[in-house]
Amino acid sequence: MSLNDIPLRTLADASTTLGELTAGQAALIVNVASRCGLTPQYAGLVELQRTYGPRGFTVIGMPCNQFAGQEPGTAEEIQEFCAATYGVDFPLLAKADVNGPGRHPLYERLAQTPDESGEAGDVQWNFEKFLVDRDGRVVARFRPGTTPDDPAVTAAIEKLL
Repeated sequence: MSLNDIPLRTLADASTTLGELTAGQAALIVNVASRCGLTPQYAGLVELQRTYGPRGFTVIGMPCNQFAGQEPGTAEEIQEFCAATYGVDFPLLAKADVNGPGRHPLYERLAQTPDESGEAGDVQWNFEKFLVDRDGRVVARFRPGTTPDDPAVTAAIEKLL
């Protein structure tokens, strides 16, 4: 099964797939959380969406509560927080696990991608980023400490567009 065909649920509980969400665009898939020290990265993700969205790019956030319980809210609470605090206008998926036996199938595939040092495997923390090309191939992985405006991230996005 292609990455684009993996069944997903939106934060509003609608069925979709990565292919439907991206519609042939490049995407940055990020596990997000509302109560994390890295939560301000939402601002950078919104900026990426606004800068590159018109050129065929989208950010996709997947809330996850696996890291110190930093995303405890309901879907409605997450949506409200994201919209009111950061003006999030990119797609958000239903809250899911990104590691362990209950890992979402999307993250089963994403976790196989090595980072810049060649290390694949479990997601380290909230705000780990996976860059996917227009054909649904994972082309880069950025660990949580790499901010959305990092030159490595923006250069990788530019290369796909």
